Amino acid sequence: MNLIFKNAVIIDANSPFNKQAVDIKVEGGIIKNIGTNLEADGFDVIELDNLHISNGWFDSSVSLGEPGYEDRETLANGLNVAAKSGFTDVALQPTGNPIADKQADIAFLVNKSLHAATAVHPIGALTKNSEGKDIAELYDMKNSGAVAFGDYNKSLSDAAILKIALQYVQDFDGLVIAYSQDDKIKGKGVVHEGEVSTKLGLKGIPTLAEELQIVRNLYLLEYTGGKLHIPTISTAKSVQLIKEAKAKGLNVTCSVAVHHLIFTDDVLTDFDSRYKVAPPLRPETERQALITGVLDGTIDIITSDHNPIDIENKKLEFDLAKDGTTGFESAFGALQTVLPLEVIVEKLTAGKAIFGLAETTITEGAVASFSLFNPNAEWVFTKKDILSKSKNSAFLKQEMKGRAYGIYNRGKLVLRS
Repeated sequence: MNLIFKNAVIIDANSPFNKQAVDIKVEGGIIKNIGTNLEADGFDVIELDNLHISNGWFDSSVSLGEPGYEDRETLANGLNVAAKSGFTDVALQPTGNPIADKQADIAFLVNKSLHAATAVHPIGALTKNSEGKDIAELYDMKNSGAVAFGDYNKSLSDAAILKIALQYVQDFDGLVIAYSQDDKIKGKGVVHEGEVSTKLGLKGIPTLAEELQIVRNLYLLEYTGGKLHIPTISTAKSVQLIKEAKAKGLNVTCSVAVHHLIFTDDVLTDFDSRYKVAPPLRPETERQALITGVLDGTIDIITSDHNPIDIENKKLEFDLAKDGTTGFESAFGALQTVLPLEVIVEKLTAGKAIFGLAETTITEGAVASFSLFNPNAEWVFTKKDILSKSKNSAFLKQEMKGRAYGIYNRGKLVLRS
């Protein structure tokens, strides 16, 4: 597919054409020419209102249903939604049934998604069946395409397992993901412990549950060396702890979920389970600290933490509902209500280097891997905007600024209709 993107503003700090409105010719998946008023000469022309183009966005935490929970989401539809939401690459959590803890499981996910425009980069389970007892087949999974290892939203109570994993993966430059939450302190909590939880009569999860586990995990990293990624942090103290660890030279990175940058626990007053997420939504002081952490570079990645949940497991009493919200379709539009465009693009692409993926830049001769978007579109997120099979979005009725058109990746153009 040979294309020319007309009058597109490039957002790429490493490109000589950054912030310039240009035409981009793509031939055979390679950027052939960048300039103004280029002749189409047989190329298919792509013209979109206020078109902006950046390097392809990478989502570092994505859950889909397949295999095992296709009623929640299939690989095919999930990747199509990702593409139409602007994501060229996703790191897929090991949340299927069976859990991806073996070489064959990783190979299945890679092979099943080979022809999708959005590329899948599986995360292998750190422990067998994500039960936290025995380390899984990490090296074999790496050889099949796993880009990191972690047990999604499960915290290791056994510190020795994390210690051994951090030491072991150094032999093949592996990345360990450590979701950080002390389950004993969390107890039966379902929301942030504070004023809102008291008013609602819901059991609370103190910030201490996250912060104590981060302290432990950082001490282990300091002892072992290696690379550690702490996903979806949610408290001001967590930001400070990671900032201090980076200053000491530890190889630690972290992410924050879009919903933690947008919402506070004040939205819980109606007991709406769409807002039940892990870690829980926190007060405004924590939200502001997370935004500051993004802006000062402490937080490396922003993720949608896309997690489709079927209605039978989500539309329940708050205590019983599963954690999680879909996030692909709303990610970009929501982020632009709280962050500058250049920062958003940087945080949606920085994860490629952290997860060991090939990085690109928008320049002649480079591989074309683009996210296409209009940063000025203003709209309200409604049910018709949910393309995912499951409809558990926390962002319904939210005002949005900016909208993804789609992607060009792997020689394929996918646009939202």
